[in-house]
Amino acid sequence: MAVAVVTAGCTAQAAVTAPKDDAKPSAAPTTATPSASEPAEPSEKPSPSPSASAPAPAPKILMAPGAKGEQVRELQARLAQIGWFDDKPTGTYGPVTTTAVKGFQGKRGLSATGSTDEVTWQKLLGMTTKPTRAELDGKEVEKPKAKLDPRCMTGRVMCISKTTRTLSWVIDGKVLSTMDVRFGSQYTPTREGSFGVGWKSRHHVSTIYHTPMPYAMFFSGGQAVHYSSDFAARGYNGASHGCVNVRDKGKIAALFDQVRTGDKVVIYW
Repeated sequence: MAVAVVTAGCTAQAAVTAPKDDAKPSAAPTTATPSASEPAEPSEKPSPSPSASAPAPAPKILMAPGAKGEQVRELQARLAQIGWFDDKPTGTYGPVTTTAVKGFQGKRGLSATGSTDEVTWQKLLGMTTKPTRAELDGKEVEKPKAKLDPRCMTGRVMCISKTTRTLSWVIDGKVLSTMDVRFGSQYTPTREGSFGVGWKSRHHVSTIYHTPMPYAMFFSGGQAVHYSSDFAARGYNGASHGCVNVRDKGKIAALFDQVRTGDKVVIYW
């Protein structure tokens, strides 16, 4: 029975009103008229009553659905660098771009409008590099290198960054390979922390969802790093039920052969 729980696995899924002051104002005090022999006190204007602070203005929209041009193409290429845009940059702000921007905004605590405002744009600029001509033409994608967590610097580690959505295979601080990954949805999140590979299953099939999980390397209960044909086909339009999906079958197969039981798995932002 214990084995059944551990091997369950996972598979892909479709992506105060302010109180009023009831106190009545007291009558204004009567001011005595100064006599001719007394100098009049200088009058003081009453301080204006504090008013409610005005809401901060919404950030300026730079690009929105329906827009076209080179800046849209750059937006798409930059989103591709961090795994949010899988299509070839077109320069047209369509539904795919809108969905990608919403996802990027939501993951970073921004208002997920799907339109690219100044705040979203500056955040994206800080996480990506200026796209090359080849990237703008959709011929290649230069993904930024993930900043390794300190826990990844010693030993044999599958170092998995949720920020760049990459898995780096690291031995004693040296990155030997890197691959794209995706995670669970908000309802079935991939756990974060430091784990160990408990066991491996080359031809695993989920006992809950009855779907293939090839090259599965289990690190926390039913959560595993494994190949996903759905990720390969749909990209980031889908999500797992908590596992770490890899879409490059060749890379995950090679990694499976190198990883040993007991090797570390570090998942972090």
